[in-house]
Amino acid sequence: MSTLAEIAALPGKSPQELNQLWRKLFTTDPPQAGKDYLVRRLAYRLQELAHGGLSQAAVAILDGLGKGKPPPQGRTPVAPEVATPAPGARLIREWQGVEYVVTVLDDGFEYQGRKFRSLSAVAKAITGTHWSGPLFFGLRKGGKT
Repeated sequence: MSTLAEIAALPGKSPQELNQLWRKLFTTDPPQAGKDYLVRRLAYRLQELAHGGLSQAAVAILDGLGKGKPPPQGRTPVAPEVATPAPGARLIREWQGVEYVVTVLDDGFEYQGRKFRSLSAVAKAITGTHWSGPLFFGLRKGGKT
C-alpha cells in the first residue's frame, strides 16, 4: 500500500487500530489523546518514514529554541521562489480521481517513462491544458510559495 493510501485510510480506523499502529511506528504506548491528534501524528510519522524527517540543522535549532536559546543570528529563513525537490523525490498528485507520480531527476522530471524539462510540461501532459507545474503539484499555492 502506498504512503498516500495509508494516510488516507487513517481517519477510517478505530481508536484501537490507531493505537496498535502507534505502537508499531513509535515503539511506545500511544498518548491519551483524541482520535484527531493520533491521525495527524501518525500521518506525519508515515510521511517521515517514507520521505525523511527534519535535517540535523533544523533539529539543532528547534532543540535550542526549546531550551530558550535564541535562533542563530544572520540566518533569516527565506523560502525560495519555488521549492525544488531533490533528485529522486517523487511528486504525487491526485487529479480527477487518478493518482499521478512524477520523479524528480537531476535535469528534469520523469513521468510514465518519459523525460520532461519542466513540471509545467508534465502538468500539461496530464491535464491537456497549460498549468503552472509548481502550482499543479502543490509546490506553490495561489501565486505564493
